[in-house]
Amino acid sequence: MADKTILIIEDEEDILALMHYNLTKEGYQVIGALSAEEGLKFLLEGKPDLVLLDLMLPGLSGLDLCRRLKGAEKTASIPIIMVTAKGEEEDVVAGLEMGADDYLSKPFSPRILAARVKAALRRPRRDVPPPADNSALHIHELIIHPGRKEVLAEGQPIDLTFTEFHVLYFLATRPGWVFTRYQIVNAVRGEDYAVTDRAVDVQIVGLRKKMGRYGKYIETVRGVGYRFKD
Repeated sequence: MADKTILIIEDEEDILALMHYNLTKEGYQVIGALSAEEGLKFLLEGKPDLVLLDLMLPGLSGLDLCRRLKGAEKTASIPIIMVTAKGEEEDVVAGLEMGADDYLSKPFSPRILAARVKAALRRPRRDVPPPADNSALHIHELIIHPGRKEVLAEGQPIDLTFTEFHVLYFLATRPGWVFTRYQIVNAVRGEDYAVTDRAVDVQIVGLRKKMGRYGKYIETVRGVGYRFKD
């Protein structure tokens, strides 16, 4: 991992130092910044492979910086892991809907930090298209064929409704990514489809029930949404 550069933007010096130390031990090149403005300077000078971004920053907030990075062509594809305090669920949802890739709640262990960073770096970028309609997706024991609208678990078909299939396919094409209910609705039905958060939850319950023991791969992220286990 020596060729990967991580930019940490965190205004608490002790937390920044701890994250810097542990990620350096993992073999990453690590850059630290105590404010969004300082982080932007590093982003202008070079392009890190991943940004760890505290949401509660003085001056320019972490959410505003996330919006700026995901809205600029040069930085839009850089994975962002938001670092949050407890009770910031609304900010987490907002950040994910802006394009952030994951989040980490304080306090966290060095092992969790390293695992989240490693997972984010190995995932496909959001600008990489999902498999073509005529190609099957193989993940865990499942084969998901978008052209046929068919799901096989160890060779056995799973009978899903149209919406259940598309929810599963959307999550499975980005394993590990956390998606809000709003993002799931937009991906499956389009922005003009009127549906509530509760309706998404109902689809997930139905999916898990029909998938049996394979339903464990659809994980609930409390207060945020869902992801497919990577």
